[in-house]
Amino acid sequence: MTAIEQTEARPRGTRLPRRARRNQLLGAAQEVFVAQGYHSAAMDDIAERAGVSKPVLYQHFPGKLDLYLALLDQHCEALLQAVRAAIASTSDNKQRVAATMEAYFAYVGDEGGAFRLVFESDLTNEPAVRERVDKVSLDCAKAVCEVIAEDTDLPSEESMLLAVGLCGMAQITARYWLGSGQKVPRDAAVKLVSSLSWRGIAGFPMHGAASSR
Repeated sequence: MTAIEQTEARPRGTRLPRRARRNQLLGAAQEVFVAQGYHSAAMDDIAERAGVSKPVLYQHFPGKLDLYLALLDQHCEALLQAVRAAIASTSDNKQRVAATMEAYFAYVGDEGGAFRLVFESDLTNEPAVRERVDKVSLDCAKAVCEVIAEDTDLPSEESMLLAVGLCGMAQITARYWLGSGQKVPRDAAVKLVSSLSWRGIAGFPMHGAASSR
C-alpha cells in the first residue's frame, strides 16, 4: 500500500513543482483530517500545516470537500491495489487468504491512519463519500469473489456473499486489533484470522485440483 508520508510544514514561499506541491498538500490534509475529522478540520489548518497560504491551497483544491475526496480516492485505490496484489501473489488459496488478511492489517496499521478516512469517516452522509467507500468495499470483495467462483462449484451470487464476508472480517478484525492496542502481535493476529477464514472457505467443494489446500 502506498500512503502519503507525514509532512513537515515548509516555510512559506518555498516553490515546488505542481505535482510535488499537490502531494505535499494532500499529506498535510491527511494529517489534519485524521486528527480532527472532516467537520472540525479547517482549510486554514491545512494550509498552515503545509506551510502555504490559503490561496495556494485553493489553487489546487477548490474546497475542503474536493480535498477530502482526492485523499479518499487515493487511499481507496491503495486498499484495492493491496488486495489485488495479495490475491496475485500466489496460486495457493490458503496463502491467498493469509496474504489478503495481511493486506488489510497492514492498511489499517499504517502509521498515517489513512484507513480512518475510508472506514471511519465522519462524512458518510455525503453521497460522494458514501459512494467511494461502498465502491472500494465492493471492488475488494469482487476481487476475492473471482477466485472463489473460479475454484469452487458455487454460483456467482454465493461466491460474492462469501467474499463480502471475508473482506468484512478482515477490515473489522484489523480495526479492532488496532483499537484494542495491538495486544496481539500483528503476525499472530493475521495468522489467527487467516486460520479462521481458511477453515471456513476450505470446506466448500473445489473444481478438481484447481487450488491447493
